Amino acid sequence: MPSATPRVSVSRRGFLGALAGTAGAFAAQRLGLGGEGRSGDRPPNFVVVFTDDQGYQDVGCFGSPLIKTPRLDRMAAEGRRFTSFYVAASVCTPSRAALLTGCYPQRVSLPGVLFPRSNVGLSDKETTLAELLKTRGYATACIGKWHLGHLPQFLPTRHGFDSYLGVPYSNDMWLASNMAVAKDARLGKGLTPEALKPGIRKRNEVPLVRNEEVIDYPVDQSTLTRRYTEEAVRFITANKDKPFFLYLPHTMPHVPLFASGKFKDTSKRGLYGDVIEEIDWSVGQILDTLKKLGIEGETCVVFTSDNGPWLSKGKNGGCALPLRGGKFTVYEGGMREPCIMRWPGRIPAGTECSEIAASIDLLPTFAKLAGAKVPTDRVIDGENIWPLMSGAAGAKTPHEAYFYLRGNAVGAVRSGDWKLHVGRTVRRKGKAPQTVPSQLYNLREDISEKKDVAAAHPDVVKRLEALVAKCDADIGRNGKNRRPCGKA
Repeated sequence: MPSATPRVSVSRRGFLGALAGTAGAFAAQRLGLGGEGRSGDRPPNFVVVFTDDQGYQDVGCFGSPLIKTPRLDRMAAEGRRFTSFYVAASVCTPSRAALLTGCYPQRVSLPGVLFPRSNVGLSDKETTLAELLKTRGYATACIGKWHLGHLPQFLPTRHGFDSYLGVPYSNDMWLASNMAVAKDARLGKGLTPEALKPGIRKRNEVPLVRNEEVIDYPVDQSTLTRRYTEEAVRFITANKDKPFFLYLPHTMPHVPLFASGKFKDTSKRGLYGDVIEEIDWSVGQILDTLKKLGIEGETCVVFTSDNGPWLSKGKNGGCALPLRGGKFTVYEGGMREPCIMRWPGRIPAGTECSEIAASIDLLPTFAKLAGAKVPTDRVIDGENIWPLMSGAAGAKTPHEAYFYLRGNAVGAVRSGDWKLHVGRTVRRKGKAPQTVPSQLYNLREDISEKKDVAAAHPDVVKRLEALVAKCDADIGRNGKNRRPCGKA
C-alpha cells in the first residue's frame, strides 16, 4: 500500500509491515475472514462510537474523578485501553473525514469545519470505510453527526451507508437552505415545508435527517442520544444474521449540551457529566444488545472521540488532564483521545496499549479483518494496527511519525517519545506579528508538555523538522499529493 507519510527508517517500516501482515493474516485465518477466506465465511461486525469534543480524562477508566461511566469502564476491563490514540485534527469535519477515508484530512482537502452555507463536502472519488466493507456484504448505518457536507451528494447514503439518521452538522449551527423535507416531517412553531426552503439562521436549532430528508425541525436535542441509541439497537437487531458496520458519531458533548430527563441533574460533574453518563448508558445498551443476540464474540467495538474538549472552566466543560490544551490546539489535549476497543476472545481483556495508534488506522485494519481490499490507486495514510489491538508480542506502532495538522499546515509532529511543535508567526489584528519558536517535548517524561527541551536536543529538532518539511510538501497548502474535495 503506497504511503507518502515520511518515515525515519525504511527497514523498520518493512519489518513492521511484515509483522502487521503476518498478524493480520493469522487473525483472518483464525476467524475465517481474509481475502483468501472460504466462501460463506462471515467477517466480523464493527461498531465505532465517536463522541464529539470529549476530553481525555472524561471517562472513569481514564481518570475522571466525578463522571461515572460504569459501562465504559467495564468495556475497558473486557477489552483494551489505548492511551496514545490520536485523531487527525482538533476540530470536527477533518477528524471525521480522516476516520472514514483512512487519510489525513488535508490529503482529501477537508482541513476545516464545514457550515450550513458550505457548498463542498467529501468527494465521491474517495472510498470510505463503509464502501470498502460493502464489498464484503456488510449492512451499514450511520447514526448521529455526519459533518462531511449536508447537500444530498455528500450525505452518508452517497458514501456507502445503507441508512442515515442524525444531525448533518454541529448542533450549534442552523437549518441549511434547500434541504429536502419529508411529507410527514415533524415541524415545530407552525412551520411548513415551504417555509424551510430558504433555511433558517437561528443558532442551536438544527434538523434531524433520515437518509436525505428532514424529519424533525427543530429537533429536541435532549432526545438525540436516546433516539440514536434506539436506532442503533434496531439496526443491530435487524442485521444480526449478517456482517454489519455501525458508525455512531454522537452529537454530544458538543455545545450546547443536552441530556434527557432521566440523566439531567444527576451527575456530580454538572450538565457535562449528565451528557457523558447518558452516552455511557448508550454504550451499555449496544453491548447488552450484542450479548442478548449472541454476537458479541463476532463484534469489534471501538469507543473514542473526534477531538478534545473546548477550553472552559467550571462543571460544564470537558477535561483533558493530564494533557495540555484542548479543542483547536495541537497540544496533546486537542488530539489524543480516550480510546477503548473490545472484542471478546480476540482483543485481550483488561489490557493497555501505549503505542501510537490513530483513527486513520481503522480503515486499513477493518479492511484486513474483513478481507476487503484497500485501494491501491491512491495514498492511504493509515496502517494496519491489528497487532496492537490483539496484543501481539512485541508489537510496535507502525507510525514512524504522526502529524498534528492545523488547517493546511503541520502544527506538530510526534516520533517515538519526541514531539516537536513547529515554530510559527502569529498575526492578530491591531498587533505586531509575534514569532513563536519551535518547541520540543519528551512525552514519556513530560506528558503535559510543560518543559521545552529544544535547546538541549538540536539533533532531534533537526530530524523532526525534516519530517515536517516532507509532510508539508506532500499534503500542505501546496502539497503535490492532495486530492480535491467534492464540490456542488
